[in-house]
Amino acid sequence: MPALNARSPWVELGRIGAPFGLAGWVHVASYTDPPEALLEYREWRLARDSGEARSLRLEQGRAHGKGLVARLEGIEDRDAAAGLTGALIEIERSALPQPGERQYYRADLIGCEVVNTEGGRLGTVSYFVDAPAGAVMVVEERDGESPAREHWVLADPTHLLEVDLAAGRVLVDWPAALE
Repeated sequence: MPALNARSPWVELGRIGAPFGLAGWVHVASYTDPPEALLEYREWRLARDSGEARSLRLEQGRAHGKGLVARLEGIEDRDAAAGLTGALIEIERSALPQPGERQYYRADLIGCEVVNTEGGRLGTVSYFVDAPAGAVMVVEERDGESPAREHWVLADPTHLLEVDLAAGRVLVDWPAALE
């Protein structure tokens, strides 16, 4: 089954955090490498889990501590900035560079089936978490109506052995169960 988001015209590249100061600035978690690359895109689509989305123009942005801060057009105060907290930052796919060899946009892996080198099915890619050791791919294994079991797989070349976006399949070097 192909990855569900592989054809989406939008690619998630970050998330809006808490307000920064009183003048409408926000903290930004960037998923780009380097993180400042997100600031090269002037039009951000802010999407909510509810499906609501709106486009805002990036007026200013800079590195701050271990993250970024940004000011978006029309966001003039702390209250307006707080209203953006938690929104996903999406960029139009056509504005993005093609990924290099063995590089993938996270959005394209969401929904892919994950199998390990032992032939075991771990589940499907649900989301990613940025951890100190690097990005972690969260794979959910559903068994009927019982709660999903999660496998947290380091998303690096050591563990991600093969990605077939056309087939919607990821091969990993990761055991089905860690004791």
